[in-house]
Amino acid sequence: ESARDQGRGPVRVAFDRKELNSILNVYGQRVAEGEWRDYALDFGRDQATFSIFRHSSEQPLYRVVKDPSLARKQGLYAVIAQGGLILKRGQDLAQVLRVLVRKPKLSTV
Repeated sequence: ESARDQGRGPVRVAFDRKELNSILNVYGQRVAEGEWRDYALDFGRDQATFSIFRHSSEQPLYRVVKDPSLARKQGLYAVIAQGGLILKRGQDLAQVLRVLVRKPKLSTV
């Protein structure tokens, strides 16, 4: 029986602890750099979304989306830019999140 059959209401898609830790590690690095300042979580019936904001009053810069309906197709996870452009999609969250990680810059001292 599903949760709906047991009378607990609709099942929501959510990030588990490991997934959330991976996302928050990347988020924390960019907050420390002063680029990102806020985030929002949305757990819906079809997908879970972690939205990243520069300012809380703006549209999200990026959205990390977990969509189980795409797990066997394009991939369970996706990073979507502000305009709706899908930057990366795949089955491995760590691999998908790499699109948000800055490459270190070399500088002369």
